[in-house]
Amino acid sequence: MIILGIDPGTLVTGYGAIAAGRGGMELRVIEYGTIESKRIATLPLRLRAIFTRLSAVIDRVQPDELAIESAFYHKNVQSTLKLGHARGVAMLAGILKELPSAEYAPREIKRAVVGNGNASKDQVEYMVRALLKLEESDKKLPDAYDALAVAIAHAARLTPSSKRSAKSWKQFALENSDRIIR
Repeated sequence: MIILGIDPGTLVTGYGAIAAGRGGMELRVIEYGTIESKRIATLPLRLRAIFTRLSAVIDRVQPDELAIESAFYHKNVQSTLKLGHARGVAMLAGILKELPSAEYAPREIKRAVVGNGNASKDQVEYMVRALLKLEESDKKLPDAYDALAVAIAHAARLTPSSKRSAKSWKQFALENSDRIIR
């Protein structure tokens, strides 16, 4: 199954496509990157750029499902509203291609990838790199790693619940020795 994860933003939107096999546990990166619209002057033109570029990504990677980070509330109401616009056009790009979609809260994504809902961006990036076996030299903007984390969270949901029942790090390590990098 190919999953397209999206980390929406009006200035930078991250995207990441992964192939998830064996119940969501075997992960392979297909493509990831960012859509930058910082230099575009108006919000409507930024939204058009996000929509058209994400549509092109969908056409290229042919995902089976789309996963997107859900809205969270900023102290700045304007930022929250703009984020909602970016989420809307990203979701529309998927809906027009008839992709099933799922939304994940930031804490849920961090918990699925790192095991801690309060993980830092650096911890998320580290685990995304480890899980997808990405080279250190393959540097992208943090939004691209966040989008891959969204896709990984969705893949984790595909995993049978018996695989997700570790009660401690020790139990998790014992059950998932193939996922630990030494």
